Amino acid sequence: MKVLYVAAEAVPFAKTGGLADVAGSLPKELKAEGVDIRVIMPKFGKIPEEYRNAMEHVYDGKLNVSWREKYVGLDKLEQDGVTFYFIDNEEYFNREGFYGYDDDAERFSFFSRAVLNLLPAMDFWPDVIHTNDWHAGLVSVFLKLEHMDDERYQRIRTLYTIHNLKYQGVFPKDVMPDVLGLDWKYFNNGDLEFYDAVNFMKGGIIYSDFVSTVSKSYAEEIQYPYFGEHLDGLLRSRQDDLYGIINGLDYDTYNPRTDKHIFETYDVESFDRKLDNKTELQNLLGLPNDRRVPLVALVSRLVEPKGMDLIVRMMDEILQHENIQFVVLGTGEKRYEDWFKGLAWRFPRKVSANIRFSNQLAQRIYAAADLFLMPSNYEPCGIGQLIAMRYGAIPVVRETGGLKDTVIPYDKQTKEGTGFVFHDYNAHEMMYALKRALSLYMNPIEWYRLVKNAMSADYSWKKSAEEYRQLYEKLCRTE
Repeated sequence: MKVLYVAAEAVPFAKTGGLADVAGSLPKELKAEGVDIRVIMPKFGKIPEEYRNAMEHVYDGKLNVSWREKYVGLDKLEQDGVTFYFIDNEEYFNREGFYGYDDDAERFSFFSRAVLNLLPAMDFWPDVIHTNDWHAGLVSVFLKLEHMDDERYQRIRTLYTIHNLKYQGVFPKDVMPDVLGLDWKYFNNGDLEFYDAVNFMKGGIIYSDFVSTVSKSYAEEIQYPYFGEHLDGLLRSRQDDLYGIINGLDYDTYNPRTDKHIFETYDVESFDRKLDNKTELQNLLGLPNDRRVPLVALVSRLVEPKGMDLIVRMMDEILQHENIQFVVLGTGEKRYEDWFKGLAWRFPRKVSANIRFSNQLAQRIYAAADLFLMPSNYEPCGIGQLIAMRYGAIPVVRETGGLKDTVIPYDKQTKEGTGFVFHDYNAHEMMYALKRALSLYMNPIEWYRLVKNAMSADYSWKKSAEEYRQLYEKLCRTE
């Protein structure tokens, strides 16, 4: 089984979100499952020099972007036993950031077209091309519209994974002839048209053989208008080819037993050392040193979909009535950043607001926290709750998407479960879930049982990689 995995970002080369973690971890696990998998991504200027200098140059050539002719290059590098290819064009990719430019439609249509046109240079003819998110949405479109006269391409099957339906790659319709170089009929027939604009993700959904997303619950949710972002009808029409596979966690990277970022390493059998992480973090952040006080953590983008409105609504009341400490790490919308700064000013002995992002501090917070708050309005998969459980921080989450699939509500009678869950997107429900968690925290024996459940849960990539391998095989059996 040969698979070409197409993503705009991958750890350790480039990262803005969870896609990079998946693209860096899943191929490694699939390789271990016996899949001949290779990854292809843009050669961004921000890729660290140590990796850029180690790349092997494979190809120089030209590529048409509608009526333009552009340089295209190809480099490769082996990382963790997986071959990574990098599509090179400095005009498009040697920039300060990765996305958010006026010519993103041109940049990523170039990327999608180059993936296919460079297969002969790779001398790698995949059975499956697995594309991800809007940046690679046009790969399946170009495959079906531009390469079907070549038998080598006719045999390729396609899987398109939606990591977050909200970000679809929507551009003015004049990109059809001027950038994509496609006939207007593919706009007029609705394949790429979206409210009189061009939608890269819609093209990926329509032209790919199978579609997947990053949790089973999210695969169901996006077929309804509330979560469907105006594509719910299209997704319902493809429900027989729509699959949900939960993202995994790289257990080599996220391991409290070996993590070099945290103050004290520990595991489920040496859990008392987690308390040393708490006191060290309290010292670092200027909070009162107290091993017994429940430490609640929020490591998140500070944006509305992550449930910030619920926290704004209830956290003052919670802090007034509960003996807790609350540590925040993240950046986002200014109104939330300012509110968390104000919260720390109002409760200086209870709150530490760190309006920035630091991977080291994030790991230290996971290792120190007793509870991890994640009240998302929607969450395709989520990685925070997986890291939290791995580090023994009990998640308090809303029952949606991947949170629903990974956090099992704790049952006092059976002693089973891994966290606390609330159903409706409601601030008081969030508060009551947090209060239930704090009540259990007062019982050390029962709390340790819950922590042991969470730390023993297996959300490594192994099971998910096996599901992807089976999906590839099913895809290759279809006609």
